[in-house]
Amino acid sequence: MRRFAIMLGAAALALGATASDAKPRLTGEEELAQILKDRVPGKATDCISMFESRDMQVIDKTALVYRSGSTIWVNRPANPNNLDSDDILVTYLTGSQFCRLDRVQTVERNGHFITGFLMLGDFVPYRRTAQN
Repeated sequence: MRRFAIMLGAAALALGATASDAKPRLTGEEELAQILKDRVPGKATDCISMFESRDMQVIDKTALVYRSGSTIWVNRPANPNNLDSDDILVTYLTGSQFCRLDRVQTVERNGHFITGFLMLGDFVPYRRTAQN
């Protein structure tokens, strides 16, 4: 019994050290700023091709980020509080593009419960400047 108590105490100390060494989690805006550093915004557009934007990332409670070649497209939905990187996004498209005002349903990954809806906003391209 004593050996078990010692092992339990050692495990608690190890976990405590790990927790105190952890980096603070970035806010959605801070994470987006890191992704877009050294880039400048271009003219917003209503739609982007879903075939050219293969890599999509959800920034919690902030934005959807699509990568297409060297361009990063940022979409800030009308209700970003429904954005959660743990959710599955179900997009209802009217064609072969992601467009402003397209409806996106968020679904819980484990239980497949509907957690919310998003209405897409404008797509803003971010590109590296000629100096970078």
